[in-house]
Amino acid sequence: MIFDSAAVDEVLLILKIAFLVLLYVFIWRIVRTASRDLRLPQESFVLAPSAAAGLQASRPGMHSGRLVVVTSPDLDEGEDFELNSAQLTIGRGDQNDIAISTDEYASARHARFEPRQDGVWVQDLGSTNGTYLNGTRLERPRRLSRGDIVRVGETDLRFDQ
Repeated sequence: MIFDSAAVDEVLLILKIAFLVLLYVFIWRIVRTASRDLRLPQESFVLAPSAAAGLQASRPGMHSGRLVVVTSPDLDEGEDFELNSAQLTIGRGDQNDIAISTDEYASARHARFEPRQDGVWVQDLGSTNGTYLNGTRLERPRRLSRGDIVRVGETDLRFDQ
């Protein structure tokens, strides 16, 4: 019996050592893979203006257009804003691309215009008074067509291509 318990103890000891070796090999492989990933050059999601211009030129299907001010307490009638590959935001806050600071019915970040492959889309950004497309309040993002009128607060913008 003493011989049997000694053999079981030796087997258990060998299994413990094998388990620890496998655990250390596993950890070593994780560390090696992580360190290799850290040494690789990382791609940046922020592009230089020259690279962004090249990217825009390489996407022929990108739709663009312009927003023309029809009426506004802040903006000049007939003023236009180009919609190219970058999205435009409109609202009362200064961080917007189109700032309408004296429009009391506009929210700080009111709406976003986003050019995509399938057209230019407008989306309300959770504004208090809503964004209207041709007199209908937006509940979800909508694609713009030539001549559509978007109302943000007291500002009316016409979409032209």
